[in-house]
Amino acid sequence: MNNIPYHEREKGIKLNIGYYRRSRGISQEELAERIDISRTHMSNLEAPKASVGVTLDMLYRISHALDIDIAKLLDISKYSELR
Repeated sequence: MNNIPYHEREKGIKLNIGYYRRSRGISQEELAERIDISRTHMSNLEAPKASVGVTLDMLYRISHALDIDIAKLLDISKYSELR
């Protein structure tokens, strides 16, 4: 996994954010409210091609709001197209 470029890893993390948000039946707007950001910013955090980066602080806030371990957001092993 160390050979995956950073931008591809970030793409996987963004895909995970959207996946876990949807799996909990939470809208982008609701999650944005829970972590005190705009819905547009939330949308960009989930958009794999958006130039908005995902900070460690934001990952902790999202994992807390979704009640999941941050490791789940960081686990991109299921995305074979990123390898």
